[in-house]
Amino acid sequence: MDWMEYGLNWVDAVRIVVSCVAFYFGIILLLRIFGQRTLASLSSFDVAAIIAIGAIIGRSILGDTPTLAAGILGLATLLILQALSGFGRRFGFVRSVVNSPAVVLMAGAEILTDNLSKSHVDHDELIAKLRSAGIRNRDEVACVILESTGQISVIRRGGPISEEMLTGVIGADRVPRDG
Repeated sequence: MDWMEYGLNWVDAVRIVVSCVAFYFGIILLLRIFGQRTLASLSSFDVAAIIAIGAIIGRSILGDTPTLAAGILGLATLLILQALSGFGRRFGFVRSVVNSPAVVLMAGAEILTDNLSKSHVDHDELIAKLRSAGIRNRDEVACVILESTGQISVIRRGGPISEEMLTGVIGADRVPRDG
């Protein structure tokens, strides 16, 4: 089979794979810099921006005139990288590179403004999350955690918090354990 019939030679194939790998790790790096909230809850503006970014990345990976073979190779490379990073998350080093750690945003009724700032979560967003969790006042809160997925969890007062629930969470030492 002559791959040139499909518009792909070995040099182009290597370029596509290298471009995919570079963009994949570049995106991971940018998400680490800008924080896990970047993709957690997307507005319509965010979705439009992501579509545009995807188009730019796709064009950059596939070259001037994308071909069927280039598209399949690019897609396969990205899927393999995703599968490898999923497998690699089982190991400490890869997990620490790919996943951001969970962070305490509220410890009891106290809002931890330093952690809000570091996590790129603003005060109004935190208050909105408290309302959506049915919190009527801050005294009802045991803690609020920005999860590694970018979602925000609210744990209510009312009982002791297991150490397991706070293992690996930045700022866990500030959370009252009595619930």
